[in-house]
Amino acid sequence: MTDAAPSETRTIVHVLRHGEVHNPSGILYGRLSGFKLSVTGEAQARAVAASLADHDIAHVVASPLERAQQTAAPIAEKHGLQIRTDENLIEAANDFEGLKVSVGDGALSRPRHWWKLRDPFTPSWGEPYLQIAHRMLAAVHAARVAAVGREAVCVSHQLPVWTLRRFLEGERLWHDPRRRQCSLASLTSLVYEGDTLVDLVYSEPAGASDPNVHGA
Repeated sequence: MTDAAPSETRTIVHVLRHGEVHNPSGILYGRLSGFKLSVTGEAQARAVAASLADHDIAHVVASPLERAQQTAAPIAEKHGLQIRTDENLIEAANDFEGLKVSVGDGALSRPRHWWKLRDPFTPSWGEPYLQIAHRMLAAVHAARVAAVGREAVCVSHQLPVWTLRRFLEGERLWHDPRRRQCSLASLTSLVYEGDTLVDLVYSEPAGASDPNVHGA
């Protein structure tokens, strides 16, 4: 009789959306520098760190943008780790960056911007969804390898996190932003057995938030 094959190594990659950003002007800040966590956002980051305090975190990596680095900091500190940076976790590129985009005012009310809205499926106003999904997958893979047999945290942004989730669940990538399940400082936890994704668990250790609120 041959021995049973050993069980696959379990690795968990927690994909974390950053906390609330101080954005009193209500603009779409995208990849712009200088946008930091609000007081609430700092508290949300601490809440996530507390929720992961008893987890076997071996690797913390974040988008290069300041709000993501700030969100990662309390987690890294609790586990005695340095924050790594991965450009693949950065916010999606967007042609409306720096403008107000609320329905009924701002850039969307100006005819000169309407051409950018011609194709919601790619989308025409920014980075293609498939490109976002592929770079996020690369970041998750790198984190899984770095933390094999343990747990990793990847801090990113709402659209990249949600696009990754839809890709992994086999859903179409274009979507209604109002229906995203990706609250501020929420965790989308990917459970792997070896190289195989076996589960996806969503949680909100800092509470729920409206995906349409500026400063999110």
